[in-house]
Amino acid sequence: MHKIIRSGEIAPTPGGTIRFEGEEHGSAISFFHVNAETGKGADLHTHPYSETWIVRAGTGHFMADGETIEARQGDILVVSAGTIHGFKNTGSERLELICIHASPRIIQHDLPVTWPSK
Repeated sequence: MHKIIRSGEIAPTPGGTIRFEGEEHGSAISFFHVNAETGKGADLHTHPYSETWIVRAGTGHFMADGETIEARQGDILVVSAGTIHGFKNTGSERLELICIHASPRIIQHDLPVTWPSK
């Protein structure tokens, strides 16, 4: 079996993110294709599986288990299942990421904590 999802078939959110849930397309993985403006990103949350980020463009701060890490174009970051994490675009250009979820559907537990200010 094979399947192609053409550009534009999955509508982006108002913020520019595309959400791909693998289950409905016969895939064992899911992902977000993020295209975030400066100051935008994902607040702290967890997943019951690992997540891998590929930074395609821009600069962001990624938090994982309380540690803040700066990442830029070409960097790859991985968090294990249950790790508290999130990210923000801290650069002057858009932050483009592929956020790969090791699951056929996205399961996200948002946390009632705010992103730490510097």
